Amino acid sequence: MIKEAIEKIQAEIVADPKNRYVAVVGGFLRNYVREHPEHASLILAKDKTIAGSLNAMKEEAKKHKTNGVGILTDEEGFAVVLKYYGVNIPKPEPTAAAVPEFDVSLDDLL
Repeated sequence: MIKEAIEKIQAEIVADPKNRYVAVVGGFLRNYVREHPEHASLILAKDKTIAGSLNAMKEEAKKHKTNGVGILTDEEGFAVVLKYYGVNIPKPEPTAAAVPEFDVSLDDLL
């Protein structure tokens, strides 16, 4: 089933050679399915395409627009792609580095 999933991905890349985003997401999916062969059947779903996953990313980015521009990080974008294909990825727990620390006391305000 892995072989079929990779062939489907490759066929979509070849069918749209001028769209570099199809190639980038396709490359990601090829690597992903090799590392997670249990998800190959999700990639093979007839109603799921790389172009469809790009539309899902576009819609997600619209939700986070600032000054008319919506952008996702690589991690966020690829998580949207996997969700589009039906892969459930648990959200990572926030790390200490993600939460700013302040060294302030109320006594400093007096």
